[in-house]
Amino acid sequence: NMDSTLHYIHNDSDLSTNSSFSPEEERKSKVQDVVPQALLDQYLSMTDPSRAQTVDTEIAKHCAYSLPGVALTLGRQNWHCLKDTYETLASDMQWKVRRTLAFSIHELAVILGDQLTAGDLVPVFNGFLKDLDEVRIGVLKHLHDFLKLLHLDKRREYLYQLQEFLVTDNSRNWRFRAELAEQLILLLDLYSARDVYDYLRPIAFSLCADKVSSVRWISYKLVSEMVKKLYMASPSTFVTDLMNELVEKFCRCRKWSGRQTFVFICQTISEDDCLPMDQFA
Repeated sequence: NMDSTLHYIHNDSDLSTNSSFSPEEERKSKVQDVVPQALLDQYLSMTDPSRAQTVDTEIAKHCAYSLPGVALTLGRQNWHCLKDTYETLASDMQWKVRRTLAFSIHELAVILGDQLTAGDLVPVFNGFLKDLDEVRIGVLKHLHDFLKLLHLDKRREYLYQLQEFLVTDNSRNWRFRAELAEQLILLLDLYSARDVYDYLRPIAFSLCADKVSSVRWISYKLVSEMVKKLYMASPSTFVTDLMNELVEKFCRCRKWSGRQTFVFICQTISEDDCLPMDQFA
């Protein structure tokens, strides 16, 4: 059994590949000198669909879980050895495999650097954004960690997609919206005052009116941090417009819950010293 297993592992015809290289060129593209080549070959063979069916159905998930560690060990100069395997795992039929990669893509981005991230990870990241909620939550939980590694022009492209996180497969999945509010607080530092006002403000107001109180409480903090950022920015018209809209939308709301929201937002702004008291008044 041992002999047949070793033969299976090192039989190059069994290594899955979606490239147009010849077998010889494919072998060379996977060669490195950091770890024993036989060990890397065995790892790469784990994504072969026939192994998942005959050896272990969880093997692809274990492979995905270990991939950032393998990438760190090999170094970014040897990413070419793992790129095909990563793309194969990212399109795996099992959502648990894709979910595992979604939770670690920000760590892999740190290892690979901005150029490789922009070329090889951003397309995978974009695919995860449109995946099942179980996969999207992995991306959402580390949205700030990933976007801060991108160049500003590439980062701004995601402003148009943040609104999509308000829509989930199951509307009762309120933790998804709570996580979005938490991430938006962190994202305030990555965008200009105009971007915050134009793109993040509508999402924040929508979250403030959420049906679940836990989501609303985080959203009050989000709005107060938004007020602080816009007050510090120039010109100050953004913060004035924002406060006028708070009064119009919540203070003068016909529903008591909207007026209560205004009071809670005022409380948070006051407690966090987001505005000088004369401006607050």
